[in-house]
Amino acid sequence: MSTYRLNVNGKPRTVQADPDTPALYVLRNDLGLNGPKFGCGLAQCGSCTVIHNGEAIRSCVYPASALQGGKTITLDGLGAEGRLHPVQQAFIDEEAAQCGYCANAWIMTMAAALEKNPKMSEEELREALSGLKCRCGTHMAFLRAGRRAAEAMAAAAAAGTGDAA
Repeated sequence: MSTYRLNVNGKPRTVQADPDTPALYVLRNDLGLNGPKFGCGLAQCGSCTVIHNGEAIRSCVYPASALQGGKTITLDGLGAEGRLHPVQQAFIDEEAAQCGYCANAWIMTMAAALEKNPKMSEEELREALSGLKCRCGTHMAFLRAGRRAAEAMAAAAAAGTGDAA
């Protein structure tokens, strides 16, 4: 067992884990963060997605040891103090969830993609989201939320505020 110093949701955290322990287990079990979910355990569904150093990663297959020295954001820490991230707000505005189990995957993947390029086209957004699964069939509502968030983030970027929430 090794000790790792992590930066999760802007806070320094120290955990003990085996080097190959999936980051998902450390985030949920050791740190009590409920945003990422266990879905398939094979990096196929995306329910475990977190943002690490600006990239959406599947934490069920990403070793906890690899989180050290970087910045990790979970759904629990995506928004600013008292304010939702534009993607979270868009999901609420579009009522884009049914069971909600996969929402973490879609929100975190969209947030990472739109932070890099808030002006992405619908085709680019679809490509960024390819591979995510939703058993409830809420894909179109998720895409509407993504377009809404992209518009808000692009408008904020154009206004120079960097804040669309």
